[in-house]
Amino acid sequence: MNSQITNLVVILGMMQVSKRIPFEDPTWLNGIRGMYILSNVIILGIYFLVYKNIKSKNDQTTLKYMEPAPPMSGEEPKLITTTINEYDQSQLKQAVKGVLMGVGMMAVMHIYFKYTNPLLIQSIIPVKTAIESKLTQVHLFGKPAIGDLKRPWKQAGFMQSMTQGAEAKTDKKSIAEAEKSGRGGVKEE
Repeated sequence: MNSQITNLVVILGMMQVSKRIPFEDPTWLNGIRGMYILSNVIILGIYFLVYKNIKSKNDQTTLKYMEPAPPMSGEEPKLITTTINEYDQSQLKQAVKGVLMGVGMMAVMHIYFKYTNPLLIQSIIPVKTAIESKLTQVHLFGKPAIGDLKRPWKQAGFMQSMTQGAEAKTDKKSIAEAEKSGRGGVKEE
């Protein structure tokens, strides 16, 4: 089943469960808070293990791809030349940044606006997302980087539907044209 469909099923199910939880009871509320904190510790632990595996592999294989231009910017795609190690580390950095942004948003929603129901949902969905991520699949579960796991990875989620068709190109023709025209090709720092 598609990851987004299972996320929707989990969200709808957890919304039904959250209607039956007495959030006014401090014992229940503290239990849900603890579950949310534990889930984020698990996520960061998963990403730490991924980081250790990326560092231990230290794959210096060159990776060249055409990064698509931002939608409606009028810019041309640019050539990115990096290594698999650097690419994976940048993807991991984005994933950790996403987790921290989610924690920040939940903190504002829970502490400032007093919303408690999202704590329950956000205790499950991010853990599921971290386990299903391509980084985790390759570095923790040891799946080969072929097919859907071949780098550069497609960006999943809501923004993918808005930028449909704007995915990284890895074919030799596109890369050769970009190198000849002088569009990029500088190693990413």
